[in-house]
Amino acid sequence: MGSPYFNRNEALIFLFDLLISHINEKSQADLEKIDLWNKIYAGESYDDVLFRKNCSDLLKLVEDFLAHQVYEENPIHQATYLIEAVAKKKLEKLYNSTMKTARRLTEQQLYRTANYYLSQYQVEKNYFELLGLEHDRTSKKNEEAVLNNLDRFFIAEKLRFACSVMSQKILVSHEYTLLFMEEIVAQIQKFGFEDVPPIAVYHLIYLTYIDAENTDHYFKLMEKLEKYGDLFPRNEAEFIYQAALNYCVMKLNQGSRQFLEEYFNVFVILLEKELIFTDGELSPWHFRNIVVIALRLGKQIGLNNLSINTRLTLPLAMRENAVSFNLAQLFFLPKKFDKVIELLKNVEYEDFTYNLNSKTMLLSTYYEMDEIEPLYSLMDSFRTYLNRHKDFSAAKEFTTLNLIKFTKHLTKIIPGDKKAIEKLKKRS
Repeated sequence: MGSPYFNRNEALIFLFDLLISHINEKSQADLEKIDLWNKIYAGESYDDVLFRKNCSDLLKLVEDFLAHQVYEENPIHQATYLIEAVAKKKLEKLYNSTMKTARRLTEQQLYRTANYYLSQYQVEKNYFELLGLEHDRTSKKNEEAVLNNLDRFFIAEKLRFACSVMSQKILVSHEYTLLFMEEIVAQIQKFGFEDVPPIAVYHLIYLTYIDAENTDHYFKLMEKLEKYGDLFPRNEAEFIYQAALNYCVMKLNQGSRQFLEEYFNVFVILLEKELIFTDGELSPWHFRNIVVIALRLGKQIGLNNLSINTRLTLPLAMRENAVSFNLAQLFFLPKKFDKVIELLKNVEYEDFTYNLNSKTMLLSTYYEMDEIEPLYSLMDSFRTYLNRHKDFSAAKEFTTLNLIKFTKHLTKIIPGDKKAIEKLKKRS
């Protein structure tokens, strides 16, 4: 801001300092433009046109600064623009050194996303321009490298957004028109692109959506992720692994137990790569899903590890309740019902799903222990809870009310009365 290269208007520096000071002081008072004017132009009559121009110029400076920061953080952008500048100025002695630098920087990129191939394209395109200055028209240039990198970028990015569209269509019924997708898939099948990570991965994700019955696409995707998974930045990696989870959920909903194990394995990968954490915190819903899946698979989970390790990663506001609920699930399976009751009976969860599952587990626990009085009391309070909360599906309400109703009928059946049980089954 103070550099004459960017700004020679001292009034803008004063205005900037006053605004920053107001922000740092966290003042609740409104800034008045007259007060700002008097501090910047002491003794001069207020000029609204000039004040507005200063505000506009300052905003432009801030925007330029933010853009320049991004530019400085990306040395590849700097290198490609330098090639362009060298070509325009016809600085022939710098041709080779600038090209070597640009190519070295692009090869040093940590990730192999579509943008990697965009960078390669930009470098090769600028080199093409340099060659045009040096060579005659009959000499072979680098057109093939230009076009190949452009194709890789286009196909990878087209697939990435197509996968995003397919993911959205699961949740909402928006209509999209995606051009050239059949042609792109045909070209991938023809030429392979196995050595291009974003194309190889997004192509398989796309196939899991459009050819969901063929589970080979999913298993090939997991093979590719084992090879290429670390070549994507966090936000892309989260999206990719979420696509794998979505496919597992779809197959689970179709009754495939095989994908219960797959679902658990993807969660393990997300934990190992720390992709499941947001700002260092583990979502209570993810935590619950991991425990439920592990229990259904018969996986062994150490109770102490579960309690201690997750306390450090779950959101503070929900930490104790989330740990209590999931510990209760672990105690329920080996029929340690006293522990389940101890953990659940005095807990109310803000989240509806947690609350519903907690009350359902407690209902089952009282029934298994033949604790009729607390069971009936819980049934009444459970119905009241359902009547008060209407922000859930009619199907969920119907299922839960049926659970309460048939549990109550079961309590009135004499143990061993098979006819009565069969009669109740028919009613359900």
